[in-house]
Amino acid sequence: MISFTTWDVVRNLLLSLPWTLALSFIAFLGGGLVGLLLLVLRLARPRIFERPVAAYVQVFQGTPLLMQLFLVYFGLALAGVETSPMAAAVLCFTFYASAYLTENWRGCVESIPKGQWEASACLALTFTQQLRYVIFPQALRLSVPPTVGLVVQIIKNTSLASVVGFVELTRTGQMIANVTFQPFVVYGLVALFYFALCFPCSMLGSWLEKRMRLQH
Repeated sequence: MISFTTWDVVRNLLLSLPWTLALSFIAFLGGGLVGLLLLVLRLARPRIFERPVAAYVQVFQGTPLLMQLFLVYFGLALAGVETSPMAAAVLCFTFYASAYLTENWRGCVESIPKGQWEASACLALTFTQQLRYVIFPQALRLSVPPTVGLVVQIIKNTSLASVVGFVELTRTGQMIANVTFQPFVVYGLVALFYFALCFPCSMLGSWLEKRMRLQH
């Protein structure tokens, strides 16, 4: 058994922390862009994209993220397409985030009274102008809690990327635990790192929600 001090464990976990943050950031950014596009397509008239977008959301919400990772990483390899653990993880997490963000934001938009749509239509605003100047600003205030909640879920779910060999916080903890035979200490520190990432996000979300409520 190799001797590791607590500081050695913490140092190695800190080195893997940027990868967890990078995957979380890329997943949220990519998922946000794709989710916004899907939301606009779903709301657009005539609603020819409503069912395809709804099917997309149902597929990625109704299947485990772990299975999606397996299908993308190993499935693409079987199809002759070489992919890295990082690429597979980014692709899956982007799809995962976009599906949930599309549905969350759609609920926020649909909670806006129909009178807002009708009033903006009376002002001869185009569909894009209605969304930009009337609907989205009001939906933004409502979207803060579910969006922040999803950010926290993304950060925690990055641990699943370890199953395809992506070396992030959990994967690093697994390797250290296998070497030191101290799983309680190692995984306890991993849990503390995740808490240190997620708790500030939750607090920031609460602060933003209160601030927007006061400005309303």
